[in-house]
Amino acid sequence: MINKDRLKNICADIGVDLDAQALERFELFASLLVEKNKVLNLTAITDPEGIAVKHFADSLTALRMIELNAGDRVIDVGTGGGFPGIPLLIARPEIELTMLDSTGKKLAFVSQSVEELGLSANVVHARAEEAGRGELRESFDFAVSRAVAAMNVLCEYCLPLVRVGGVFIAMKGPDADAELSGSAAALKKLGGAYGDTRAFTLPDGSERRLVVCKKISQTPTAYPRNGGKIAKKPL
Repeated sequence: MINKDRLKNICADIGVDLDAQALERFELFASLLVEKNKVLNLTAITDPEGIAVKHFADSLTALRMIELNAGDRVIDVGTGGGFPGIPLLIARPEIELTMLDSTGKKLAFVSQSVEELGLSANVVHARAEEAGRGELRESFDFAVSRAVAAMNVLCEYCLPLVRVGGVFIAMKGPDADAELSGSAAALKKLGGAYGDTRAFTLPDGSERRLVVCKKISQTPTAYPRNGGKIAKKPL
C-alpha cells in the first residue's frame, strides 16, 4: 500500500519523526481506509501518495504548532474518516484523544480502526454544538478541526470545548487569512484570542494554513447556539 520510507521522509520534512511501529500502523490504517471506502464515502483520495501526503502528513502538521504530551486531552471536531485524529494518535499514542462526529457510520469505521491499530480513543457520536453544551464543555487542552466549516462557524463549534488556557487549531487552506479577518468578533465573544498562523506547503504543492487560537476566558453560557442559528447567523 503506502511506501513507509516515503511517508517517513515526508513527515521528517515537516518535523515529525515516526518510529517503526507508527509506520506499521499508518500502513494498516491506509489499507483499512481504502477497503472501507469501497462501501462508505470516506474520502476521494485513495492513491498511496495522496493518502500519505494529503491525509497523513497534512494531519501531522498540527504537531509543528503544538507539543502533545502524555495525558493531554485532545478533541478532533468533525473527524469524518479519522482526520486529523487518528494520525495524531498514531504519532502520539500517549495522548487522551476524543473523536467527535455526527455521522454514525463514519464513527463506526473510526472506532474499528482505532481498535485494529491497537490504540485507544474515545469516540463520541454527537453534533459539536451539543457536545459543547454537555459534559465535554471546556474539558480539553486542545481542539483540532480539519476541513469542517468557515472559521467564524468553527470557532463556535470548537472553543466551547476547550478549557481556559487551552488551544484550538483550525487546519485550513490558503484562504485562512480572509476567514480569520471575519472571525474577530466570534473569537472575542467565545473567550478566545488569535495566537498565530503558520503556512505549509505539502510535497504535492498544496498550500495549508494552521491557525492557532488561545482560550483566554470561559465561553459565555449562551454559546454554542443550536446548529441552525450558527449556520444562519455566524458570529
